[in-house]
Amino acid sequence: MRPRNTQIRQNDSSNHVQGMPRRHKPDYILLIIALILISFGLVLIYSIGPGLVIGTNLSQNYYINRQMISVALGACAFMATAFLPFKFWIKSEKFLISIAIISALLVRVFGQRVNGAYRWIQVGGFSFQSSELLKFTLLIWLAGFLSLRVKDGTIKDFKKTLLPVGIVLIALLLVVAGVQSDLGSTTVMIFMIVAMVFVAGLPMKKIVLIGLVVAFLVFIAIITSSYRQQRVATFLHPSSNCQTTGYQTCQAMIAVGSGGMIGLGLGQSVQAYGYLPEAANDSIFAIFAEKFGFIGCSIFLLLFAALFTRLKHIIDRCPNNFTRLIVVGILAWLSVQTFINVGAMVGILPLKGITLPFISYGGSSMIFVMAAIGLVFYISRYTLHTVPTKEVGRNDYDNSRNGGRIRRTRYSSLGGR
Repeated sequence: MRPRNTQIRQNDSSNHVQGMPRRHKPDYILLIIALILISFGLVLIYSIGPGLVIGTNLSQNYYINRQMISVALGACAFMATAFLPFKFWIKSEKFLISIAIISALLVRVFGQRVNGAYRWIQVGGFSFQSSELLKFTLLIWLAGFLSLRVKDGTIKDFKKTLLPVGIVLIALLLVVAGVQSDLGSTTVMIFMIVAMVFVAGLPMKKIVLIGLVVAFLVFIAIITSSYRQQRVATFLHPSSNCQTTGYQTCQAMIAVGSGGMIGLGLGQSVQAYGYLPEAANDSIFAIFAEKFGFIGCSIFLLLFAALFTRLKHIIDRCPNNFTRLIVVGILAWLSVQTFINVGAMVGILPLKGITLPFISYGGSSMIFVMAAIGLVFYISRYTLHTVPTKEVGRNDYDNSRNGGRIRRTRYSSLGGR
C-alpha cells in the first residue's frame, strides 16, 4: 500500500509542475486581511454607537449588535461560496438572475426613498439592498458568458458578444440608475463589466464604444434629475452649499481635517454626534480619519492595497478563464467601490451614497462582499505556481468527484490579454 500511495503523490506532483492544477492550501492571507478590515469596522461602529442613538429610544449597542448579525450572515455566505463547487453556481445562474431582477424592480414598489434614491426593501426589522445581489449575479453570469465566448472563438463577434453585453449594460442603467436612482452602484457595475470584457479580450475599439454610450446615458441621467444636478454642483463648489446640499461633503471634510496626523482618539469623535450624516454607512471613512488621523488612514488604505494585491496575484495564476474573470470582476467591484467611497469623503469625487467594503454598517453589503471573497478563497485552492499558458472551459471545473482537481479535457489558448 505504501509504494502505491507514494506513486500517486509523485504523479500529482509531476502534473502540478507541468501546469496541471491540483488542490492545495487556500490563500489564508486574503482571508486574514478581510478579517482585519471587518474588525476595524466593528470597532468603529461600536465606538460611535452612543452618538448614533442620541435622540432615539435605541440602546447604545443597537448598531453594533446589528452589525454583528451582519458579520455572522456574511460568514455564512463566505462558507457557502468558499466550499460549494463552482458547478453549483453555474447551475444556479438562471435562478440568481431571476431573483436579482425581481428584487431590483420591487425596490421601487416596496422600497423607501432615502436621499433621492430607492435602494432598500424592508424585510421585518432588516433592510435588503438589491444592487448588492445584482453585483454578485452580474459577476457569475458575465464570467460564464465571456469564458464561453472565448472558448468558441466569438469574443470579438458583435451579435454574440457585444450586443448581449450592451443590452445588459443598458438594462442596468435603466433599472439601477433610472428606477432605483442609484448611480453609485451603477458606476461600480459598469467598471466590473469593462474590466471583465477587457481581460476576456474584447477589442479596445469596442470597449471605447461601450464607454461612449455609457457616458452619454449618464449625462442624460444627470440632466434629467435635479437631485443629481445638485450632487454635481455640490462637488464642483462644496463650500458654497455647506448649509444645504453640500452639508455632508463639508462635514466629511471637517472630520477628515480634524484628525490631523494621529487623530483625536478612538472615543473622541465629534462628527458622529449628529453632525456628519450617514456616519456609520457612507461617511465611515471620514469618521475613521477623525479618530486615527493621517497615519491611521495610511495603514488603513495599505490594508486595502494588500487585499487588491492578493486578488491580482490570484488572477495571474487562475487555472482557466472562468475563474480568472470571476476574480477580475471582484477586484474591480471592491477597488472601484473603495475608491468612490474614500474619494467622496476627501472631496475628489461627488457623493454617491455607496458603502465602504467590509467597514460600513449594513447587512447586504457585508453578505455579498464576503460571498465574493469566498469565491476567491475557493479559487485560490487551485492556483498555479506560475502564470498559466493553457486553460480549460468552465464546464471542466469540478471539485465534486475527482479528488478536488481540475480535469483538463480540452485545451485552448488563453483569450485574456
